[in-house]
Amino acid sequence: MDNKQHLENYFELVSNTSKGINQDKINNLIDCLVEIRKNNGRLFFLGVGGSAANASHAINDFRKLCNIQCYNPFDNISELTARINDEGWESALKEWLKVSRITSNDALFILSVGGGNLEKNVSVNLINAIKYAKENSAKVLGIVGRDGGYTKAHGDCIILVPTLDENLVTPISESFQAVIWHSIVSSPSLQVNKTKW
Repeated sequence: MDNKQHLENYFELVSNTSKGINQDKINNLIDCLVEIRKNNGRLFFLGVGGSAANASHAINDFRKLCNIQCYNPFDNISELTARINDEGWESALKEWLKVSRITSNDALFILSVGGGNLEKNVSVNLINAIKYAKENSAKVLGIVGRDGGYTKAHGDCIILVPTLDENLVTPISESFQAVIWHSIVSSPSLQVNKTKW
């Protein structure tokens, strides 16, 4: 496959993935977020790799456009690395949530390609954070790819990005995290502040 064929395939995949997104589930997620804001709840975004960067961007949009308190442990690299060093990677996110005192008014918002898998020992840090959030009656929201793994199985409102090409799961999933959260923050039910452009 040359570059021209790759690009044709890639953008056809983007179009077909878009058609496969369940918009009813996005609408349900919007309703959940409206309720969280109404109850003065907070959103705690978690993601690793490219999804961690997406979490930082999403926090900006939810705070600035929708007036929802949002936080992300990856924006404080000193605390995160201290926790990883002292407590280990697998428990670092859960321990951060403990200090944040996540409650039933709040929600954990997972951005992940696979959503975590205990059997394969993948993203166990996200799984432990999800378990802790559930123990404290917080909702678990998310945007995931593949079958969604642990997040999809245990979340309250999870948007699944369809897998149409196994070789492009990560770039498509992480791209659609942004597409989907931008559709959410620009929804009439949530957006209270206009964008500059």
